[in-house]
Amino acid sequence: MGKVEHDLTEDQWSALVAAWGGCAYCGAPEPQPKLQKDCMLPISRGGRYTLTNVVPACRSCNASKCNVEVTTWMRRKKLDEQAFLVRQVEIARAAANAVPLANVRPGRRSESAGR
Repeated sequence: MGKVEHDLTEDQWSALVAAWGGCAYCGAPEPQPKLQKDCMLPISRGGRYTLTNVVPACRSCNASKCNVEVTTWMRRKKLDEQAFLVRQVEIARAAANAVPLANVRPGRRSESAGR
């Protein structure tokens, strides 16, 4: 059986956008600018479009991250990697347990170090 590359449904994507409330990296609100599906582990490095690997990203963050793994990129940009990863785990757990993602508490956004 072949590897499924794109198994994220539109309903799952909508739930992720609602749970994050904007760009997962910088907090830019949706729909200005339109959020894009970003793979934390890029497709080029073995990632897939799945509920636990995709986050909503603004065009600027998605272009900046490019094909880099998320933690490497966040360190380079001096973003709050820990806050991002904690929030991502909360959302993934809620999804895995079939808890509506809208019920997951809002978390901190990634902020530049030194702010």
